[in-house]
Amino acid sequence: MAHKSHRHKALQSQLEPQPALSLVSTSTTKSKKQSTTSMDVDDDDNSVLINSTSGPSTTAAGAAGGSSSGFAPLPASSQSTVLKNEFRRIPIPAHRMTPLKREWVNLYTPMVEMLGLQVRMNVQRRAVELKTSGHTVDSGAIQKGADFVKAFSLGFDVNDALALLRLDDLYLDSFEVKDVKTLHGDHLSRAIGRIAGEGGKVKFSIENASRTRIVLADTHIHILGSTQNIKIARDAVVSLILGSPPGKVYAHLKTVGARMKQRF
Repeated sequence: MAHKSHRHKALQSQLEPQPALSLVSTSTTKSKKQSTTSMDVDDDDNSVLINSTSGPSTTAAGAAGGSSSGFAPLPASSQSTVLKNEFRRIPIPAHRMTPLKREWVNLYTPMVEMLGLQVRMNVQRRAVELKTSGHTVDSGAIQKGADFVKAFSLGFDVNDALALLRLDDLYLDSFEVKDVKTLHGDHLSRAIGRIAGEGGKVKFSIENASRTRIVLADTHIHILGSTQNIKIARDAVVSLILGSPPGKVYAHLKTVGARMKQRF
């Protein structure tokens, strides 16, 4: 009988409603009361609304034009990307000094008017000196001017080298005959003759087909053009150095020229 009464008490204790447990501890409640941020709890959708006390001050600082770090913004003059007093010196070979003096007006005029550079010819050092000024706007102006003078010193015409100032995708590529194949004596002379052709016909054909400009300076070959066009001209010159007949190179250039016309 005692066993039954004990069992009855256990079942009765399970059926009685238990008090609700609070998930928020007293320490958490105290910390919420001490914090400066006020929180409103809505019982219907259990959403928490946080009203930050730092909102109005941040908005006021943004409206005043100041940065979040507290420092004033930089002036427009300090944000310029042009380096002041940037200087370049381009050496000129001895055999190009006379053409440089003859074409000096055509050389420094576009660099001063288009790029805003200060240009000077240093006869003692055999060099052309470039310097940025207050009229220089483009950060790459001095590099363009250096490439322009470098192209003229390698033997390119002024009008051809002027394209380096007007276009951004033109480059210079230089290599030697010995970089392709080691040749000496008459073999080297015949290789250079195959590149030039009779009266320069082969060189002109390569230039017209690849839309580049080529300069033959002894064993050095300089090519001016875009990256893709330089590759086409270089492949043709390499084939001539290795001994391919000009007729075979003409046929290959004709095929490549037809592809370029279809592409553009």
